[in-house]
Amino acid sequence: MEATLAFPLLVGLIAVALVFDLLNGLHDSANSIATIVSTRVLRPQYAVFWAAFFNFIAFLFFGLHVAETLGTGIVSANVVDPRVIFAALTGAIVWNVLTWLLGLPSSSSHALIGGLVGAGVAKAGIGAIVWPGLLKTSAAIVMSPAIGFFLAVLLVLAVSWFFVRSTPFAVDQTFRTMQFISAALYSLGHGGNDAQKTMGIIAVLLYSQGLLGPEFYVPLWVVISCQLALALGTLLGGWRIVHTMGSKITRLNPMQGFCAETGGALTLFAATWLGIPVSTTHTITGAIVGVGSARRTTAVRWGIAGNIVVAWVITIPATAAISAACYALEGIAG
Repeated sequence: MEATLAFPLLVGLIAVALVFDLLNGLHDSANSIATIVSTRVLRPQYAVFWAAFFNFIAFLFFGLHVAETLGTGIVSANVVDPRVIFAALTGAIVWNVLTWLLGLPSSSSHALIGGLVGAGVAKAGIGAIVWPGLLKTSAAIVMSPAIGFFLAVLLVLAVSWFFVRSTPFAVDQTFRTMQFISAALYSLGHGGNDAQKTMGIIAVLLYSQGLLGPEFYVPLWVVISCQLALALGTLLGGWRIVHTMGSKITRLNPMQGFCAETGGALTLFAATWLGIPVSTTHTITGAIVGVGSARRTTAVRWGIAGNIVVAWVITIPATAAISAACYALEGIAG
């Protein structure tokens, strides 16, 4: 397909990708603001502006390694065409909307990865998969919440020791201020990792149509568009999931909120610099469970946490199946 002939289709597919990015921000905004809202440090309407600002400027602090992984490291770039992209985005969007309606903090990232895998395999078979990239990403399903969990526990222990002689009121007031910093850091990590996934999708689509030349890269206009779409989605908020993340898993005070956000942010920073497209949802949930269990294991509502884990496990196969079905239907319709 010649790039010039595909231009209207390309514009439409880029628009669909940006809609996914906006829904990603809507779906995952709770990850950035749940703790600062549940601890009543900021009202929701102010918290979303705080998070959206740092979502947008995240591209100034990180490279584009995650975008490169999504663009060429999950499914071979030679397999990607407009049909594959459309099917992948459709599967991911359907799953995002479904889990949003159910109030489940599933992973938009893994929904997109599952969509790419399903559509790519539907087109070219199992050989379309770039196994090192997929296995690295799959390992992060387990590792990112585990790392967030342990970092949050360590931070709770360190902070508790450091403030052992302080009054509860003084500690509460200190961490009400500190949570502004930790929420900003987490939002930077969220914007740095999540927006790059859509960047990778758009860039590989442009590359497949010969619009980027012989070398894969992410144009600046793609970077700005994706960061802006994610930030706009965050502004729209995700109140159903805020409730699950901020209060259903465990009750948080400002010190615990700070530890959860900081542990999650450090995990996201490391993953983004390494080019691993991790789930911000998995990461912050692991950190929240960590601070809750540091207080006492009964402080965590393990039934709710278990339901979230089930949603994580089925996300990639579910979106892969939906996207493969969409690819097949496109073929029939075409």
